[in-house]
Amino acid sequence: MRSTISGYTALSKAHKFSAAGLVTAAGAAALTFALVPQASAADAHSVAAVKTVAQSAQDFGATQDSALAKAADTATAEGKADAKAAVKTKTDAEAKAKAGTERANRSTERKAIKAEPAAPAAKPAAPAKKAYADNVDGWISEALDILRAKGIPASYEGIKKNVMRESTGNPRAINGWDVNAVNGVPSKGLLQMIDPTFKAYHVEGTSWDIYDPVANITAACNYAADKYGSMDNVNSAY
Repeated sequence: MRSTISGYTALSKAHKFSAAGLVTAAGAAALTFALVPQASAADAHSVAAVKTVAQSAQDFGATQDSALAKAADTATAEGKADAKAAVKTKTDAEAKAKAGTERANRSTERKAIKAEPAAPAAKPAAPAKKAYADNVDGWISEALDILRAKGIPASYEGIKKNVMRESTGNPRAINGWDVNAVNGVPSKGLLQMIDPTFKAYHVEGTSWDIYDPVANITAACNYAADKYGSMDNVNSAY
């Protein structure tokens, strides 16, 4: 059912009762006024009262309209907020579901992580150089290690007997009277070599100084191996 008072539509039940009372009062007053055309001053006062009641009814309706409009606006705002909250809840739920799916999917192919190049291996420390005594025995021992590495035959005994015969173990010995000296190329060092022979049979890795004891021994043994098979086979000047 629709009731209209001064443009007001769809009043609540309580509002309908209140408005009906006001309308009834206003109608009664108007009827009384119509029945007594020759009203007195008191009657005029009653007419004013009726007008006041009618105006109050109209103001009441306007007030209710404003209240209902505000209530409608509030309901609309609350509805929008609820809808927004519902959308956010749905979005959050979808995001969580997606994250859970990504975490659970372990079969997805993954790019291989480029391994850092391995640090170059440290070079092994060079073995400590063997120490040799600075005497005839030490010189012969060092010379023998070099000769073995080069594949040149010789023995300790064969070297020492020739060293003692040629120079008595003096690395600075020099012969100034034999034929080589006469020809201007005297024999020098532990095994009395001349410069051309020393240079021709010099062993790589040793000194180029003919007076160096190890260089002199190795060159002489290299020459003896070429000419006699080994220094062990030399028993006299060579």
